Amino acid sequence: MLVLGAAASRVRALERSSVMVLGGEPVGERFIHWNFVSSSKDRRAQAAADWKAGRMKLPDADDAEFIPLSEEPARPAPAMS
Repeated sequence: MLVLGAAASRVRALERSSVMVLGGEPVGERFIHWNFVSSSKDRRAQAAADWKAGRMKLPDADDAEFIPLSEEPARPAPAMS
């Protein structure tokens, strides 16, 4: 658990913890279709085909239900920064 101090730059952990800060250049255009996100339309299409064909391993504790793929791809997501 973290406790924020009066200044946003001051954070005190109540127990031993680690913090990771990530940043960098924008990753560029991302393409989204259902649960698949990629910077390559071809890779996204391959993931969709793999899902439809049952070639993706489902999580061990959550493999009782198969959710069919939506047929309509979403619009491109804006570039991330």
